[in-house]
Amino acid sequence: MFNYFKKYLNNMRFSRFICLAICFTLLFGAHGQVSTSLLGTVTDELGEPIIGASVFLEGTELGAQTDFDGAYEITNVSPGSYNIVVSYLGYESQTRYNVIVRSKGTPSYNFVLKETAQQLNEVTVSNANRITRPRETPLSTQTLSAVEIATYPGSNNDVVQVAQTLPGVSPSIGGFRNDLIIRGGAPNETVYYLDGMEIPNINHFATQGSAGGPVGLINVSFIENVTLSTSAFNARYDNPLSGVLQFKQRNGNDRNFAGNFRVSASEAALTLEGPLFKKEGEVSKTTFLASVRRSYLQFLFEAIGLPIRPDYWDYQYKINHEIDAFNTITFLGVGSIDDFSVAPPEEFDEEQQATLDQAPFIEQRTNTMGVSWRNRFKNGKGFMLTTLSNNTLNNEFTRFSDPVNETGVIFSNDARESETKLRYELTQFSGDWKLTSGFNLQHSAYTNATTDVRNNLSFDTAIDFIKYGIFANATRSFLNEKLDISLGFRMDDDSFTQNETLLSTFSPRLSASYEFAKDWRLNGSVGRYFKLPPYTILGFRDANNELVNQNVDYTQSDHLVLGLQHYLSPSSNLSFEGFYKRYEDYPVSVRDGVSLANKGGGFEVLGSEPIETVGRGRAYGAELQFQQKFYNNFYGIFSYTWFYSEFTGFDRETFLPSVWDSRHLISFVGGYKFKRNWEFSARYRFAGSTPFVPTDQTATLANYPEVILDYSRLGEEKLAIFSQLDVRLDKKWNFNKFAFDLFFEVQNVLSQDIPSPPEFGLNRDAMGMIVQPQSLVALENGGGQLIPSIGIVVDF
Repeated sequence: MFNYFKKYLNNMRFSRFICLAICFTLLFGAHGQVSTSLLGTVTDELGEPIIGASVFLEGTELGAQTDFDGAYEITNVSPGSYNIVVSYLGYESQTRYNVIVRSKGTPSYNFVLKETAQQLNEVTVSNANRITRPRETPLSTQTLSAVEIATYPGSNNDVVQVAQTLPGVSPSIGGFRNDLIIRGGAPNETVYYLDGMEIPNINHFATQGSAGGPVGLINVSFIENVTLSTSAFNARYDNPLSGVLQFKQRNGNDRNFAGNFRVSASEAALTLEGPLFKKEGEVSKTTFLASVRRSYLQFLFEAIGLPIRPDYWDYQYKINHEIDAFNTITFLGVGSIDDFSVAPPEEFDEEQQATLDQAPFIEQRTNTMGVSWRNRFKNGKGFMLTTLSNNTLNNEFTRFSDPVNETGVIFSNDARESETKLRYELTQFSGDWKLTSGFNLQHSAYTNATTDVRNNLSFDTAIDFIKYGIFANATRSFLNEKLDISLGFRMDDDSFTQNETLLSTFSPRLSASYEFAKDWRLNGSVGRYFKLPPYTILGFRDANNELVNQNVDYTQSDHLVLGLQHYLSPSSNLSFEGFYKRYEDYPVSVRDGVSLANKGGGFEVLGSEPIETVGRGRAYGAELQFQQKFYNNFYGIFSYTWFYSEFTGFDRETFLPSVWDSRHLISFVGGYKFKRNWEFSARYRFAGSTPFVPTDQTATLANYPEVILDYSRLGEEKLAIFSQLDVRLDKKWNFNKFAFDLFFEVQNVLSQDIPSPPEFGLNRDAMGMIVQPQSLVALENGGGQLIPSIGIVVDF
């Protein structure tokens, strides 16, 4: 099922967008002469308002100063794209690049300035506008704004698909899934945080035990920025081995009710926001932001006679309340309702029949909700953040021998995962030191009723346990802020596994950044990280109803990264990084004798089998990146990554290439903004030849419609290279009552074949009857095709 969605989208073309094309014709050339205001706040790291800070739009004479509350308002701004520059004596100046100002729907832009240790008379704005990274993670980190995400070509406004274009991230097999495969690591090695609250599942039809899926469920209208760290992870995060993806959400509008309506290639979304309990003439201290999205793929697929029915909803909300100047409480949540089923096509087609035979039925429900309290200390020395959250996943995954009539269960997984988490984080400023410490406490519950006919296995499991961890981190700048040092550690343990203690998971990490010459920095980090295996492994039972995986170890990953960064200008930089990752105690499948690092990138249940944590692994390589923030109407990121990714099975000395080992990654995304609110953008992705696991045709024929892979042949064959160019054209209109954005996208402009492993189905005659004796036939994967689509966004 690697390319089901992508393949069938080809057939849809864009006839369904005729009405949008009519809108385009009617609105072409219409322009409203309107102006608007740009609002926001400027505070320090503690949240204390900065009074009198200068805020201006680069390249214009428009600007303002912050008031007693740290708020600013720039009036008479013509809609368009700008860079916002904020400065104040004694603080590092900051630039927000590529800000889109609309007649309606422009969010507030808030700034947090860091104090500088230099003498006040030495503070200038000369290099303060340049691209920077957090001192705790000075390398292997990229941050994208909501504007950059919303205009990425080929992403369908999917935040996770956008992250796949960042340096070191491999495209999934077939190029359509949202697996984050970072520097040769497996898809389940990344953790996700929304405003400090962990979210285990961020995709529709997510692979249980892993994380990827075909469609993301985070609404881009909520996002202020997204940060991906591919190493040097902050000590506050538990369970990352290859990446941390952090979503920072904005607050709702505190003055007026507003919203937007978005229609894209596969879904429609409505977002509403505004103040609550607002008094006349005042800014509300309570705001809300809420959305719901609905797919319509299932209706389109039915209309054109395709056999699959992907049907999903998702919802998201955030309520923010400022109790007083020192205390803020936030309620937030996100969830999804997914149903994946099949229906027979009206006419026989060999490929569609195989899809019908092999596709699973998936009913999935996810929900994450939480409340966080931020308290800024009145003594001005720090703040604390306390978060209480709960997340659940209900996953019914079933394969039938007769999917049309939904009879003959050959595999079923009826599982529920639930986590209740308390996270506490304390940040203190002592002299020149920034000190962070805290703990996390988690109750986990997992149930699963599994039937596995092929392995003659049936079990019903229920486990629950406590997981806990502590962390601390210290950061300071030396040598007149030329040298930044960050040192931290964390320790984790749980009440279920039998082999670990807090001390055995002690994970130190150190990062440093040194400006050895003007506009040149040398960056480095070293760290050890641990991950608890997924619940599918922990709760698995054998035919004797024994928990055979209770003696597993935490997976360990050691990272060493060294990088060089050169600022070519305030808005552009060039960086080079070398990295090495070493894995220990990686789960290995007893059935297949292969590392689980080679699984989890498809529609399956990962880890529900006997395993042993005896595997090793390594991934190493180098990464070159050029980044140009919005300047002279152009912006872009180019990167090249060369790497090796290898893992062992039970033979700890024999390293085999992983199924992510493409060796070469190239990515580019960029755009140019023309006059009259026209914008052209493009995205290109390249991955070298990737090993795949061949199909065991004999075993597949005996167990059809289950497809059995021959892991003993891993590395014998490779897919062709992956190469895809997507382009997008945007046109924006601004009126007094609303703003309108129409975009036209074309994916795979070069019509390149999308590589995927060979697929097989039963040999049938022209009428669809099975030819006896039964045999398998290879299916045509089809050539690469253009995928055009049109979408609209209306802000009001």
